[in-house]
Amino acid sequence: MNKIITDELINERLEAKGFGDKQINDEELAKKSVLKHFGVEFTDRFDPNASFHMYEESTADGYSVWVATYDTNCININEHVYYYDIDLSDALVDHIKDSYRPCDWEFPELIYVDDLEADYIDSAIERLFVYLAGKFQYEVLDELQDEGYELVTIKDERYEQN
Repeated sequence: MNKIITDELINERLEAKGFGDKQINDEELAKKSVLKHFGVEFTDRFDPNASFHMYEESTADGYSVWVATYDTNCININEHVYYYDIDLSDALVDHIKDSYRPCDWEFPELIYVDDLEADYIDSAIERLFVYLAGKFQYEVLDELQDEGYELVTIKDERYEQN
């Protein structure tokens, strides 16, 4: 009897890695999985030793801008200052992906954000979750095939062209 790869089997393996249906349907579990995978922790208590800082500042004429920088002592207006806070999502995703290295999760990388409930954090976590879920899905398929499971493609004549 052949071992067939099913959606349920894939999901079971993905859930074990922290990126299956259970996590998709629970924002806190999804966030926990992403942060654990990348070895990242957010704090809203300023720490000069944090590897990355994201916070709101005011301009001289009273407008809000947002800063995303590695070094709070050396801010480049063109590279580190954002007019819209939603753009911080891109900066956060880039930082987390670029700084990733497998490490001891006992000492996670610290990222300072002045508002732990900011929408840009949720947006970044969602994007990172989708990225990792896709990556792990391919990994799970490879593992299952290495274990002797077969990927069966259902032939649907409705979509065939003559």
